[in-house]
Formats: sequence, structure tokens, C-alpha cells
Amino acid sequence: MKKRFVFLASVLIFTLTLPSCSRKNEGKTGEAAEEQAAGDFTPLTFDNYGRIVTVTKRPKKALALGPNCAETLVALGLTDYIAGTSLRNHSRGPLPEYAEDFKKIPELNHGSATREAVISSGADFIYGIDWEFGADGLDIDELSRYGITVYVDAAQTLEQAYQEITDIGEIFGVEDRAVAFVADQKARIASVRQKIAGKAPVKVLVYDSGNDGVFTCSGANFETLLINEAGGKNVFDDLKEKAWITVSYEEALKRSPDVIIIHDYDSPSVEAKIAEIKANDTLSQLEAVKNNRFVIIDLESVLPGGRIAYSIEKLAMGLHPNIAF
Repeated sequence: MKKRFVFLASVLIFTLTLPSCSRKNEGKTGEAAEEQAAGDFTPLTFDNYGRIVTVTKRPKKALALGPNCAETLVALGLTDYIAGTSLRNHSRGPLPEYAEDFKKIPELNHGSATREAVISSGADFIYGIDWEFGADGLDIDELSRYGITVYVDAAQTLEQAYQEITDIGEIFGVEDRAVAFVADQKARIASVRQKIAGKAPVKVLVYDSGNDGVFTCSGANFETLLINEAGGKNVFDDLKEKAWITVSYEEALKRSPDVIIIHDYDSPSVEAKIAEIKANDTLSQLEAVKNNRFVIIDLESVLPGGRIAYSIEKLAMGLHPNIAF
């Protein structure tokens, strides 16, 4: 009887410990699975405009610094990875197809991202426009010491823009989406090229703002490339020292643009800019002003990113109103 009691007690104790052991092993299995998943990630190395970027693990929490960078991530189906955005003051909002996704994304800073906000965000990855870094912005080396990998958006050619998109796709494991997205962009741009073939380029003055001259884009600016693809010619494309420049009103008049492209963002409004141009003694002499040849485009649409084809199509419609795009 005593032996039977000991045997039953032993069975009972063993049985009661099974669930506990099972839960403990499940925990280890989960951790092991996570470690294995991390181990499956092959480190990636990129030449990010002369700076070598190494990604050692799949990002979990990313910052999209710049509306163009945010929209590119959303277009690739990466909304859930975005922990914050910046420079919404340079935005008129996302394209309609991305509006619902953008509602889910928190705003890190309305203007430029601050050091404090970025470091305290818990992010491990940043995809950001080059404006946000450097002497007057974030220090990339310091961010790396906080475990934040930075990939800078600074494309000056279509191929560089496509490369950024495919790199981001590879980093987040959505290579197929990135390849398909780039292919769609290329097809749409090819269609525009076909429709404007043989047309004389339309001379364009870009008007971002005016204050003691016209703040405009140079030949080194990505926007000039978009204008070219849309069948236009930036009248200041010969100036290439900096992407953004201020030129005199007199020089703008001298170069006699056919069309004025006006950037739309928070302030001043497009209406205020047009009124400002028409009230200017020099710019008001332009035939483009007399004929109300203004083409309006969101500022974020002329930045490198996911709107390349959209922007070229929109500019082409403005520069060549008699062609159906």
C-alpha cells in the first residue's frame, strides 16, 4: 500500500509539472525562433552617395524624415514600420491612394526633425531627405552611436531614385514590391516621353518663393530632371553649384520663361505667390505672367521618391496642355 501511494504520488507530481515545463519550453522556442529569424538576415551593405551603410538586421521601427520618404515607404506597404515623420510643413498631404495609411503615422516633428525627438523615438532606422542631415541638421555619426542606421535620400538622377527604392525594398524584405513599383514608374514615364516626342522644350522658371529675388532650383536639382522629362527646360539649368539658389528678378526677366512653376506648400499660399509675382515691377513684365501661364505642383512632388511618374505626368499636362496624358 505504501509503495502504491509513493508510485501514485510520483505520477501525480510528474503530471502536474508537465504544463509548467511545456510553457517554459514554449518560451524558449519563441525566443529561439526570433533569434533564428534575426540570424537569417544577411547583412546588407550599400553605397549611399559615398557613405557606406551596413544594415545588420531588419528594421523594426523606422522614421521617415520628409514627406517624400514617408510616401515611398507607404507605397511599398511599409506603413506599420513608420514610427514618425517630419517636414509635414512642406507637404500638402499624401496622394489619395495613401491617405488612409498616412492617418496611422505619428508626426515626430511638424518641421525639421530635432535631435531630441529622433534619439528618444526608439527608432532603429531612418530613411530621410538630405536636408535633415549635416551641419544644420542631424549628425549621422551620433545617430549611429544610438543604434540608428541612416539611409539618406539624395537622388539626382532617375536611376539613383530607382536604386533608393530597390535598396529600401531589400532592407525591409519587400524586394518584389520595390521591383514592381519601379517597373510601373518606368512604364508611365516612357508613355509621357512618347507623347511629347518631337515637341520643342517649354522654357520654365521655378518659383518657390520670392524675397530679394526668386528662390528657385538649379540644374543640380532633381526637379530640373523632372522638368526635362515632362518636356520643359529650366531656364536656370546652367547654374549647378547648389541645388537651391536665389536669382535676381532682372535675370529671371532676361531669361524669358514661357511658364512659371509654383511650389505649393503650407505658407505662403499659391494665391499669395501669384499675387506677389503680379505685383512685382519686374516679373509682371514676363509674357508668362501676362498670359497666366502658371503650373502648380506640391513641393513634395518635385523631390526624389515615389512620385516620380506622377510628377512628370502632372508637369507635362501643365507644360503641354494640348496633349492628352
